[in-house]
Amino acid sequence: MSDRAPDDHTLQRLDPRVRTLWVAQSALAAALIGGGLFAVNRVLEVLPTPVPVGVGAAVLLVGGALAVLRYRAWGYEVRDDGIYLERGVVRQVRTVVPFVRIQHVDSSRGPVERLAGLATTVVYTAGSRGADVTVPGLTPVRADDLRERLKGLAIRSEGEDAV
Repeated sequence: MSDRAPDDHTLQRLDPRVRTLWVAQSALAAALIGGGLFAVNRVLEVLPTPVPVGVGAAVLLVGGALAVLRYRAWGYEVRDDGIYLERGVVRQVRTVVPFVRIQHVDSSRGPVERLAGLATTVVYTAGSRGADVTVPGLTPVRADDLRERLKGLAIRSEGEDAV
């Protein structure tokens, strides 16, 4: 038996390139941590040489596995009343943002995202500080389409009460 609500539909998945980007970020973190330990150990000589390499490899394995699991856990769907998001590996989060709570929607592309051919859609909500949600790992066209769709649905719902 599934723990999803009976009215759930198929969630939209992120572009697979975001998984590669997240794995690459883990590899960079592993190289920095392993390299940093190696450099410190060259000066202080307190650890056997394989220890920094082992720590770097462990960070790479754990970070890479978490990146793959994070990609599998991420999904979103535009429903009749709002946008629904599922994400999280260690702490699973399910969020519904009613259209009536949406203040504005942005598409953004940082330098690394541009290099990977990806974009992020950011949904800013009314009510409290930091109450915005992001949908990363979209193609630029998909991010723009999602932004325009959410904008239109938010404008149409302006006269309704918040949930």
